[in-house]
Amino acid sequence: MQAARALGGPLAAVDIGSNSMRLEIGQLGAGGTPHYRRVAYLKDTVRLGAGLDAAGLLGEEATQRGLACLRRFAARLAGFDARRVRAVATQTLREARNRDAFLLRAQEALGFPIEVISGREEARLIYAGVAQLQPGRRRRLVVDIGGRSTELILGRGRRPRAAESFGIGCVNLSQRYFGDGRITARDMRAAQVAAGAELEEALRTYAPGQWDEALGASGTVGAVSKVLVAAGVSDGRITPAALRWCIERCLEAGQVDALALPGLEADRRSVLPGGLAILYTLAAQFGIETLRPARGALRHGVIVDLHERIGAQRRRRPGELRDASVAALQSRFQVDCAQAARVSRVALALFDAVRPDADAQARRELAWACALHELGLLVSHHDHHRHSAYLLAHVDAPGFSQSQQRHLADLVLGQRGGLRKVEPALASATFAWQLLCLRLALIACHARDDVDGAALALRARGRDAQLAWPARWADTHPRTLYLLQEEAAAWARNGSLRLVLPAG
Repeated sequence: MQAARALGGPLAAVDIGSNSMRLEIGQLGAGGTPHYRRVAYLKDTVRLGAGLDAAGLLGEEATQRGLACLRRFAARLAGFDARRVRAVATQTLREARNRDAFLLRAQEALGFPIEVISGREEARLIYAGVAQLQPGRRRRLVVDIGGRSTELILGRGRRPRAAESFGIGCVNLSQRYFGDGRITARDMRAAQVAAGAELEEALRTYAPGQWDEALGASGTVGAVSKVLVAAGVSDGRITPAALRWCIERCLEAGQVDALALPGLEADRRSVLPGGLAILYTLAAQFGIETLRPARGALRHGVIVDLHERIGAQRRRRPGELRDASVAALQSRFQVDCAQAARVSRVALALFDAVRPDADAQARRELAWACALHELGLLVSHHDHHRHSAYLLAHVDAPGFSQSQQRHLADLVLGQRGGLRKVEPALASATFAWQLLCLRLALIACHARDDVDGAALALRARGRDAQLAWPARWADTHPRTLYLLQEEAAAWARNGSLRLVLPAG
């Protein structure tokens, strides 16, 4: 019932981009029909990406701009059910070395969790937003030029076929080649060469024969399109000739501050030259004769994805993308699915006993960790938990954010051995209980054979995890008892939880 209520109301997406932050509140038609109704939209040009220094650290001034924006968003989201809000961060926080420190402050300001998503996941969500708001059956190339990254997606209907992200955008390119405020032909050419070098590897995949129409889903495309309409150059469609006209006007102005193109908003001036360099390079290298502005963007894709997740929970059966990604990873890395299922059954039973009020997400995280805990065995049996953790943190897993993958990686890393390696994560009580249940399930299933899932009973008493088993069970399971005693000693050394075994 709770999931059904969450599905029925408006959904909110927060897009923490490198140039702008956006809050979109909207509602999809029942059953995922094409109808989409916007409830509210807020945007602030924060220039978070401009705050990254040469060492990859996000500066305090940009941080404060971002926090102030998130507080405004929080005021609009007051009273929203947390299950109906999803906040995602893109390239700037993928790059920032101090992103964890920023995320702590940002989540406090917003009042909701923030997920850092990978470039390919960003591309997938962009396509989902375009497909929802602008449905069509033709083969498409969707382009999104953001502040510090550019996404290219091929797809048809609602299904993306290829999706990639490149580390170049209107902010970082403008900073590098037009940072002093001057716009020269030499610098424009150099910016185009840099953009071409970054995008060159995609030439074959995204060649003209692979698509029938090209759509642009970013603020950069929208800004250029508005200029072309206001100047009477086109009806909003972007062509190579129209781009040359824009570039010539920039060169005539000679200075960013002197740009006075009709329809150009003031906050777009400083990043327009870099955006034009990327757009012209895309048109020239990929044979794009016409690029039309698209309805739909990342924030709409986030809402579509959130709608589907809530729907899958309401139906109480698998069906959302993350489950499919887990199954694909099991197949790809030849996971022993029977053993994974055994471990999952025991771990979830223990977790339900000690955290009956945990949210559905925490339970699913534990199930996914159980499903993928032996991912690294294909690499090496020795220290396979470390290989598993590395793979989980870095593999492309559609539907998962980087933040979620790091959480799963920490659980898998902590599945065996000492606990010091995951000590920072153990500060979270939910993580500690998830990890304890995973480790206990692995002990119960260590013989890789069917086990009595009800043999071990776990109760929570504050920080104490009290384990119990039937009379004489220990006499018939001496190896398991030994491993449980070692496990209790490991938690005693850590201190986050205390595993208490029956006396005698």
